[in-house]
Parts: sequence; structure tokens; C-alpha cells
Amino acid sequence: MKKVIILLVVVGGFAVSSFGQASVTANAPATANIVTPLGITKAVDMNFGNIAVNANAGTVLLGTDNTRGVTGGITLPGTTGTVAAAQFSVTGQNGYTYSITMPSSALTLTRTSGSETMTVDTWVNNVGPTGTLSASGAQTIIVGATLNVGGSQVAGEYKNTTGFPITVNYN
Repeated sequence: MKKVIILLVVVGGFAVSSFGQASVTANAPATANIVTPLGITKAVDMNFGNIAVNANAGTVLLGTDNTRGVTGGITLPGTTGTVAAAQFSVTGQNGYTYSITMPSSALTLTRTSGSETMTVDTWVNNVGPTGTLSASGAQTIIVGATLNVGGSQVAGEYKNTTGFPITVNYN
């Protein structure tokens, strides 16, 4: 009986070793597709135009359609000055979607030749949180916001030279 068991172990070992010597190969091709990079450029600066204020603070709401609304002690003179929502041109791969990140904090405007300030916040855009590039790979984002004006705000031009960020990322 010992001989039979030994013979079976040897035969089993031979069968396993002959399967282990057989080999096969498969190939898988690799592919990559480079898409047009996403880009954004500023096309138009934001400008709230001419504003008059009394002793009461207020706000100027600049819409994405270049309309203005006011609250509090603000009036809009007949001579409007330049009124413009900011515009950004987005380019990339046609038909692709992308996310839009608006500023998360207020932007401070400082009076030219002075130290008085106002802030801009409550950012809105005409596209929403997600944009879709056209068949030509382009889209315009128009941005409005709210200007917070202090009571008896000192007259003069108020600016922020660094600007505010709009970020776009492919989805």
C-alpha cells in the first residue's frame, strides 16, 4: 500500500508541473485622448456706475443684464456713468461641461487718493454652478454682485486693482 500512495504523489506532481510549463500571452492596446484645455479670460470689467448716497447706508445690486437696483440711502443719478457686469470668456472642448467657482469672500474697493472703503459681495452669474461649452467650444459668463455703500460715503472713485477670481474646472 505504501507503494501505491507514493506512485500517486509522483503522478500528481508530474501533472501539476506539466500544466505550469504551458504559457499564453494577451496584448492590450493603450489609448489616450487629449482634449482642448479649459481657458478663461476677462472680457469686461465690473462697474457699478455713478451712485449718490445720503446719511443712510445702502446697496447697489448689479445684475448680469447690466441693470441696477438699490436699497437704503442710495439713489441712481440720471447720468449713469459706465454700468457693466463683468464678463469672462471660457474656451475648451466643444460640448464639455465645467464647474464655476465664484468668489467666497467680499472684495474691498478703496477710494483713489484716500483710505475709505466699500465692499462687493453676493456674487451671481448668468450660467449657474455648471456651464456647457458650445459646439465651437466657447461660453460667456456674466457676473453681477452687490456693492455695500456706507452712509455718507466719501465722494470719489473706488477701485480694487487685483480683481476677483472666477475659477472653472472640467467636470
